[in-house]
Amino acid sequence: MPNPRIAIIGAGPAGLTLARLLQRHSIPCTIYEAESSRYNRNQGGTLDLHPKAGQLALKEAGLLTEFQKHSRPEGEASKIIQYDGSVLWDDNVMEPWRPVEEGEQERPEIDRLVLRDILLDSLEHGTIKWGKKLLGVVEDEKSKGKFNLTFDDGTLDLGVDLVVGADGAWSKVRPLLTTEKPFYSGITAIELWALNVDKSNLWLSQYVGKGSCFMFDEGRAVMCQRQGSGAVRVYAAVRQPATWVKDCGIDWSSSGARERLVKEHFNDCGEDIKRVILESRDELIPRQCWMMPVGVKWETRPGVTLLGDAAHLMTPFAGVGVNVAMADALDLAKAIVARKESFSAKFVSDSKNISLAIEQYETLMLERAEQNAAKTMHGLKGHFSATGSEERAGRIRKGYNMIMAAKVAKEDVKA
Repeated sequence: MPNPRIAIIGAGPAGLTLARLLQRHSIPCTIYEAESSRYNRNQGGTLDLHPKAGQLALKEAGLLTEFQKHSRPEGEASKIIQYDGSVLWDDNVMEPWRPVEEGEQERPEIDRLVLRDILLDSLEHGTIKWGKKLLGVVEDEKSKGKFNLTFDDGTLDLGVDLVVGADGAWSKVRPLLTTEKPFYSGITAIELWALNVDKSNLWLSQYVGKGSCFMFDEGRAVMCQRQGSGAVRVYAAVRQPATWVKDCGIDWSSSGARERLVKEHFNDCGEDIKRVILESRDELIPRQCWMMPVGVKWETRPGVTLLGDAAHLMTPFAGVGVNVAMADALDLAKAIVARKESFSAKFVSDSKNISLAIEQYETLMLERAEQNAAKTMHGLKGHFSATGSEERAGRIRKGYNMIMAAKVAKEDVKA
């Protein structure tokens, strides 16, 4: 029996991970990506991969060692600041900043671009079809359970057995499963970059530290991340209406945009916080934060499913998006492989096997999505609350004290 034809829409972390996992089990697939090449755009900042999610998927993909070569354990360091500039917690001044022997450095950071390159380079030649922007998906009228894809360059892919929508927030595959759409979360983040800070701005480099630096306050937040490339990415985020970017009167392309932003939304903050925003001058991008409803569900449909943001778009305020997406890819791959390799599957049609695999996968995926979406919603509320910084610092302090107490007890037992 020939392998089913699998089309993955989108070459993000979820789609790439799925393709790698399938190919490890000799299951062919094709990825269709709207971007013209791997070098088409900036892939964003840095992210941490969790042991039981992103790292587990990479382990199953045979890429964990490669990830560990490029990841940055020191990127886990956190610095928490009050709106007035007072420092509530700073891992960078801890010595050591985290007890490595206790296994606490388990969520190392990696630049999104580097992770994408690892995944891209692991795929068989010709797996990705670049410059293929999907216009639509329809079920074949003559062959039920098979789907036809239409792309903006006029090309078609007919008779696909499984369409996997890994095509992000504005998925063209999602409407086949649900009428739910992303909605504005109430938060807009102004993304700012400072490049090569060790040479161009030593103060900013030292202030942000080795990992992340956060300020949370009522209706606003400043979030900074050290990148492996030597850059610092800053988000100056505010709770504002969806029309704020256009209606606020700030010309975001002007040299004075940062000054206006600080004056109107961060003017009572400590001088160091304002300086972080003002001195991140290499790039500015307004970004609205969109999300899907918490607990969105749909009835399984044979031949179609979703991964990552296409299935469960979340705001970034719990830091779980890519991990959940890669866990999705791992579960879907396992379900497909299990149907391919099981004894009973050899006596069932491809369409039936695919349907059973999707049902198995979506049961796990939708439950995980709901749990993490609820966690993210809680994070959104905390990030933009007046007590956000104190609560975050308190949680870190409590965890650190527990670790150190356990370490002392362990040493007493040895003595």
